[in-house]
Amino acid sequence: MTVTLADVAARARVSPATVSRVLNGNYPVAASTRERVLRAVDELDYVLNGPASSLAAATSDLVGILVNDIADPFFGIMAGAAQSAIGEGASGRAGGEKLAVVCNTGGSPERELRYLTLLQRQRAAAVVLTGGALEDPGHTAAMTARFAKLADAGTRVVLCGRPPAPGTGGDAAITAALAFDNRGGGRRLTEHLLALGHRRIGYVAGPAERTTTRHRLEGHREAMTAAGAADEELRRLTVHGPYDRRSGYDATLELLRRDPELTAVVAANDTVALGACAALRDQGLRIPEDVSVAGFDDLPFSVDAVPALTTVRLPLSEAGARAGRLAIGTETPPPGGIAKIGAELMVRASTGRPRGA
Repeated sequence: MTVTLADVAARARVSPATVSRVLNGNYPVAASTRERVLRAVDELDYVLNGPASSLAAATSDLVGILVNDIADPFFGIMAGAAQSAIGEGASGRAGGEKLAVVCNTGGSPERELRYLTLLQRQRAAAVVLTGGALEDPGHTAAMTARFAKLADAGTRVVLCGRPPAPGTGGDAAITAALAFDNRGGGRRLTEHLLALGHRRIGYVAGPAERTTTRHRLEGHREAMTAAGAADEELRRLTVHGPYDRRSGYDATLELLRRDPELTAVVAANDTVALGACAALRDQGLRIPEDVSVAGFDDLPFSVDAVPALTTVRLPLSEAGARAGRLAIGTETPPPGGIAKIGAELMVRASTGRPRGA
């Protein structure tokens, strides 16, 4: 059954006119009343219907770009490139640029869903979601349902840096997915260290519930297992934490506590790797003479670190620009709607042969 404005008004215990004022934002409404109306809208999953909203959907100048952390270069580079591509390649209703809005979720699944609801309510022309997804069945189901509603309203949904959730049946709602080869990159990075002679390798992983974390860690473990490492040892030398410098610092100290003879540390990303390097230096260890360090992403500062950081390059700017073009329809979606974006090993001075080798 279609939810109407009157249904929302009844749930919020206000008049339909008040609901309209809140949704249109064209008349002052008390904060408590506004919150009650918006809560009713969410609870009833209300979206404007009818010819007027269909026209709005067809002519919307709004594109939403969702990021976990706009201060993180990984997300900032993709969002900036997507925003530029959207501005350069699209014309709005008055012949000008489309309005690309960056929505910073802070990694909150609730805020991610909330932004999608707001963009759906505004009849966004497209939505671009960047970075890995949260691996939680309830959240995955909610996201899949939201994608379907956006697609039904004519909104393009583009994933940049994440694969579609398997087994959800929601792929049909996604215009395109650009998935980084995190697993392959993680495997090649560890194979590089193994080829140098390292066997005692610690791994500083990202948050356990994120797809990016799992795929990079799986690639690392595939390489280690092929080299004869035991599962128990791999688990012992893996520490999870946020994708930030402090996590790299603290996790590296913990890895050294677990194995003082460690000869290499693989970090979940380049920012984490900087923290790992700082921890090693504070312990009086040299990089790479005593312990090699490797990161992931090839963020702009990586080549200027001392020593320059061995890492895996992801084409963040290129992927973001492509996502922007897909969002506004100036690029044809890949076959099947999914494209795997390659990862390139960048060997630099932070990795070398283990001491004594």
